[in-house]
Amino acid sequence: MTRLSSAFAKGRPALVCFLTAGDGDTAANLDALVDGGADVIELGMPFTDPMADGPAIQKANLRSLGAGTTTRDVLLVANEFRERHPSVPLVLMGYANPMVRRGPEWFAAEAKGCGVDGVICVDIPPEEDDALGPALRTQGLDLIRLATPTTDDARLPAVLEGSSGFLYYVAVAGITGMQQAAIESIRDNVTRIKRATNIPVAVGFGVRTPEQAAQIARVADGVVVGSALVELVEKHGIHAPEHIRALTASLAEAVHSAEKETT
Repeated sequence: MTRLSSAFAKGRPALVCFLTAGDGDTAANLDALVDGGADVIELGMPFTDPMADGPAIQKANLRSLGAGTTTRDVLLVANEFRERHPSVPLVLMGYANPMVRRGPEWFAAEAKGCGVDGVICVDIPPEEDDALGPALRTQGLDLIRLATPTTDDARLPAVLEGSSGFLYYVAVAGITGMQQAAIESIRDNVTRIKRATNIPVAVGFGVRTPEQAAQIARVADGVVVGSALVELVEKHGIHAPEHIRALTASLAEAVHSAEKETT
């Protein structure tokens, strides 16, 4: 089994946590996620035009870029993380430009060499899979695609084809961190998606509290939390790790102890 598949095969929902590379003391903040009980880490690649992200992650991107963070720096963070945490799955999440500007083969090979397990590229649709997908698969990296409330049954097969690792279900039609979908909508869409695939389904966008995370964990294979953690980096600076660890621990307890709904 891969690190990612193992994370979703523990007999309980997985907690997936996001932070932006180069924002604050990234290494210490990532270690705090692991210490707090995160099952999968998403490492954001800073970009000038993060169209899917809300204010918290937009500002994190600007702080990171303002500090001079490059794609090479992100890969170095990933490589050092892998040395410290050999068994924790690590996913790079970002936008196409930094991933393909030197060629998808270069990016895929570098990511693999740095111990990355998978990639989420927000702005390459399934119809343009050739832009990145074949290079990732050649290196044995999972291409994690996104589905949304508007991904209907006619569209879903295209999203699922070539997807692996897990499917990221974006619970709201909007940007990160700004609103939360009704649990009934999440339940209905996750159930519908899982009828079409065996890939684990993790739900994100708008998840901020342990209570919200527990609700979602009852109907999904995983829960993704990003903006709430990124805000701690902005608020607490060098003291962020202790706050990240505490929030992650409470989220992990809520997600891991959630009792699955029966259908």
